[in-house]
Amino acid sequence: MSAHAPPANDPSVPSVLPADESAGRYLLAAVPRVHPAQTVDAVLSDLRARHYDCLDIVCVVDDDESLIGIVPLADLFRAGQGARIDAVMRRDCPTVHAHTDQERVASLALHHGLNAMPVVDARGRLLGVVPSTALLHILRREHVEDIHRLAGITRETRRAREAIESAPMRRLRHRLPWLLIGLAGSMFATFIMAGFERTLSLSPALAFFVPGLVYLADAIGTQTEAVAVRGLSLSHASIGALVGGEVRTGLLIGLVLGGLTFPCVWLAFGDPTLAFAVALSLVMAGGIATTIGLFLPWLLGRLGSDPAYGSGPLATIVQDLLTLLTYFAVASAVMAQG
Repeated sequence: MSAHAPPANDPSVPSVLPADESAGRYLLAAVPRVHPAQTVDAVLSDLRARHYDCLDIVCVVDDDESLIGIVPLADLFRAGQGARIDAVMRRDCPTVHAHTDQERVASLALHHGLNAMPVVDARGRLLGVVPSTALLHILRREHVEDIHRLAGITRETRRAREAIESAPMRRLRHRLPWLLIGLAGSMFATFIMAGFERTLSLSPALAFFVPGLVYLADAIGTQTEAVAVRGLSLSHASIGALVGGEVRTGLLIGLVLGGLTFPCVWLAFGDPTLAFAVALSLVMAGGIATTIGLFLPWLLGRLGSDPAYGSGPLATIVQDLLTLLTYFAVASAVMAQG
């Protein structure tokens, strides 16, 4: 068998009807296909004599066109004279199907260090590859989508990518839904503060620290969201390990911020009880913010929604409400003890 690419009308290659964001959309069928018993010299000679749509990798197939391995082009040129393909090929290469989501394709390619991703049918027969240029396009597209969704833009269209050029009504439709949730949450935050009116009457200075606490919790959560939105799809660690690591990180951040805040508040207000309440709330808010920033995108992803929808306005209002509840609950308990 020589290196070849099956013609478009070859009945052995099933037709692919790709979805908008699937591997099939980027599939190139005219790729080098070689037999494991061929020599490297013979394959290189065939590669020079033929035209292919993609030369990022050489695919190794059996007589039934089933993929059994790949050879990166660089490895092919590094191989010794007379070496056989089965001696230099990678047998453990990942594969995807034509309907596999494009983000999964790019993630697998990055994880395994591949320049192109082989695409096979349900029987393992090679259909083609997703080339390196397509992988770059996918990564850029997913990155742009995440930026929009972090800002609360819910619909990812070509016009949404050029949001600054969209008509005002279109921008309104893209941005408003999550902001309405934020509006409802802000009203609920008002009721939370009203519910702790007695605590505030005991120490009105507690209200001075609400903006700072809410801001710091949002900032900590935003850092976690930026990591989680794409990290959840690229990481192969369990959600328990990821959440555990982020909670510890958030608590450490809170300890540092709380440790810096405690003496400053004590010196400024002369009230160690108030200073302790603010510092302890910062510690707890750090752990809560990192947990929400990671867990909410994961939960929405498990429910079938893009993890990026768990960021931006939705995660912000959840963090704000929990931060306020934590702060006033801690303050009430500390003031009662004091």
